[in-house]
Amino acid sequence: QVQLVESGGGLVQPGGSLRLSCAASEFTLDYYAIGWFRQAPGKEREGVSCISNKDSTTYYADSVKGRFTISRDKPKKTVYLHMNSLEPEDTAVYYCAADFQPCGPSILPFATYWGQGTQVTVSL
Repeated sequence: QVQLVESGGGLVQPGGSLRLSCAASEFTLDYYAIGWFRQAPGKEREGVSCISNKDSTTYYADSVKGRFTISRDKPKKTVYLHMNSLEPEDTAVYYCAADFQPCGPSILPFATYWGQGTQVTVSL
């Protein structure tokens, strides 16, 4: 059974950094690409970044390119989202997910498995 657990959210000032973690159950990183998604109040869920299970190719939404970095540690069964130069517009609940298509330039928010989410708030 696929299980995903996010952590690392919190309150940060504009320009600050956070690292989100997505701990996955056994073999999940072998079978599925992992994506990070976010949903701000009153807005639809959107894809932020994803990393391929086959070759670790990464993709980013235009709004986060150059500021966010996705990575994975297979022995630890964990995917990270390193977020730098945070802006108030990045405030949202962040989710990791598995079993979605595609992990590509357009990351659509339709996945079979979701974590519970972690809140990121960027504010003075």
